[in-house]
Amino acid sequence: MQAIYTAVATASGDGRNGHTRTDDGQLDLDVRIPKEMGGPGGATNPEQLFAAGYAACFHSALKGVARRAKVSIDNTEITTRVGIGSIGENRFGLSVELDLHAPGLDRETAQQLLEAAHQVCPYSNATRGNVEVTLRVI
Repeated sequence: MQAIYTAVATASGDGRNGHTRTDDGQLDLDVRIPKEMGGPGGATNPEQLFAAGYAACFHSALKGVARRAKVSIDNTEITTRVGIGSIGENRFGLSVELDLHAPGLDRETAQQLLEAAHQVCPYSNATRGNVEVTLRVI
């Protein structure tokens, strides 16, 4: 693959209780382990950042497949939930739920577009076979 864009971010400090920033300064924030995982909470965490990126990327993929199918998808939203948990001895993994809210679309069309977007979205392609991804029309 020939990259057309490369994002660069650097983490420092104490890992999940540290700091992260992008080379262009657009993202510059503290990260904290969530309280649910025994951390202090009070700041964003890597799973939230992944969820935000996946949601934005997937929504773009959805709009692209809808445009090619000549289907209007005004007022759609993608909500992404990223879970983290144990997958074995001293190993952790992620799970992802992608929910499509598509007012004005029939359920069958919405499901077809959701599945088509899942085939072209870079995040979906990166996680396929490694992360359990659930697709839902809400």
